[in-house]
This record gives sequence, C-alpha cells and structure tokens, in this order.
Amino acid sequence: MTKKISIDCMGGDHGPRVTVPAALAFLKRESEAELILVGREDAIRAELQRRGALHHARLSIVHASEVVEMDDPLEVALRRKKDSSMRVAIDLVKQGQAQACVSAGNTGALMAVSRYLLKTLPGVDRPAICTILPNQNDGPTYMLDLGANVDCEPMHLHQFALMGSALVSAVEGNPKPTIGLLNVGAEDIKGNELVKQTAELLRADHAKGLLNFYGNVEGNDIFEGTTDIVVCDGFVGNVTLKSVEGLGRLIKGVIKSELSKGWIDMLGALIAYRALKRVSQRLNPSRYNGASLLGLRGLVFKSHGGEDAYGFEWAIRRAFDAVHHDVLTRIEKSIAELMPHAELAASTDSTKTL
Repeated sequence: MTKKISIDCMGGDHGPRVTVPAALAFLKRESEAELILVGREDAIRAELQRRGALHHARLSIVHASEVVEMDDPLEVALRRKKDSSMRVAIDLVKQGQAQACVSAGNTGALMAVSRYLLKTLPGVDRPAICTILPNQNDGPTYMLDLGANVDCEPMHLHQFALMGSALVSAVEGNPKPTIGLLNVGAEDIKGNELVKQTAELLRADHAKGLLNFYGNVEGNDIFEGTTDIVVCDGFVGNVTLKSVEGLGRLIKGVIKSELSKGWIDMLGALIAYRALKRVSQRLNPSRYNGASLLGLRGLVFKSHGGEDAYGFEWAIRRAFDAVHHDVLTRIEKSIAELMPHAELAASTDSTKTL
C-alpha cells in the first residue's frame, strides 16, 4: 500500500536545493512511497526540471505562497503566514491527504503550527521531540524531550516515557523497550524533585508490568546503550543534543586535521581508509537526522535546518517508517491504556502543590 508524505520544500537553510533531490533519492529506494512537494511551485518545478524529474509519477506539487523563515516569531508563523509551505504541508496531514509531514523549518514554529492544526492525542498534555542517537551496541538510543518543553512536571515526563515506549515498540519490534530517566546519578536519592517524582511514577508502572523502567541513567549511558529510551525535560535534552552535535564536529575536524599534517600521516590515513570510512558512517550525524514530534494527532518529523540532501532523506525515511509501522495508532492505544494511571498521578501531583 502506498504511503503518502508531504514535504515542506521551502523550510531549512537550503530549501528546494536540498529537499527536492532528497525526495527524488528517497523515491528511488522506496517503491511504496508517494511524496507531495509543498512550496513555491516555480521554485520546485525548476529544481525538478534541473534533475530531469518534472513528470515523476509518484511526485505531486501543492503550491504555497509563503515561507516560515528560521527567525520568524511564533506569532508570524501561526497568525500571519497562513499559506506557508510548513502550514500547508501539515494541513495535508490533518485533511488525510498525507500520512506524515517532514520539515526542516523553524522548530518552534513547526511545533506550534503542528499543535494548533493537529491537536494533541487524548491524554497528552504536551507533545515531545524524540530523536535517535548512536550507541556502542551499534544500535539507536531514543531520547526525548529535546526542546519542546523546557519546564515540565512529573506527569509530562511520564507521558514522554509512554510515547517513547510505544514508538520504539513499533519501529524496532521491541515489545518492552527499557526506559532510563536521565539524572545526575543512578541512585534513587539523587536528582531534583522533578526526577524523583517521575521515577516514582515509572517504578509504579514497572511493578504493574506496564513499562520496562530500568531506573536512573547518566549522560554516558546514552552512548553506552544502557537503555533503549532516555527520558528528560526539554531543557536538559536540548543542551545534551547540541553538545553532542558540537562534539561530533570537533572530533571530525581534529581527525581530518591530524591526518593531513604530513605525508606519513596521510599514508597512515590511506592504509586505514576502509576503517576510517566505516567509523565515519557509524558516527555520521546525518544518519540520525529526523526527530519525531510525538503526542500529536498526526505524524510530523523535523529535519535539522542545515542538513544536506543525504541527511534530509533520512528524515523522510523516519517518517515513512513511522507510517509503515502505524506508530500513531500504537501511541494512541498505549496512552489510552495507561491514561487512568497518568490522571491519578496528575491529581496526586496537584494535591502536593496545594
């Protein structure tokens, strides 16, 4: 069965110069996909013509006259630019004409417009941004939230854990993925009140067999693959993600610099070329591009704004896989099954603050 995905072609730092070739490359690899390219029709057509794909059978164009810029305030994206490529692409999901949307646009605007148009799933107070990071087990570590929610309550982190568990269960075929709560130490006595109260909720679910809660984890556990999922608030998650991206660029730059300092170093690089290539592929951040906005009544995926076509193609792949594995239905079902527990937790938390 064909899966339809809408692409915000104008979002990000590069627009159609990246999004269009990424879409074409993805269609070559995936015969069951159909893509709807959203944006300024003349710009999209020009890029398609340049690549000899103006009449591709599994591509269609939906015109949108406006673009949400990377520095646009939320008010502009929500109220003024009602014909933006971002909004039109998300609205196609709302109308059922696409099963998922991919955009490299302004993260805050994408979350705000998505939440405004699609609304949240029953029982979900706040959507969360979830992405994958590499680990030593040569597999992914799913991490959320990565910036959508800076200030959280225990019930929100609890919901993040539910949504993350449903996502990993669907995409990875793991019925009971392990969940770690990011903390400053593994001991139960460590951490702030947010972490401690969230841990109580997750331990209760673990005792009932509802979630597979491992316990507290630290920053190094993310890349050691200690758990399948790492849960944290958006402030901590975003700082962690940006630090990792910066470190990755630093390591790549240092290796490249050191291996080109002299002929002996370059000879060593030539001898180790195959191994270095494999290392580069495993650690290439573009392979992990494509964060999902979990908790909405529709699938929306965020690509890094500065990604090239290779990286944007991976974001399309994440969206396609989510549709293929019916992630939205599984998250909704998981939240519905556990919602009585979440409501009780919220009620208890509110009582404590009175």
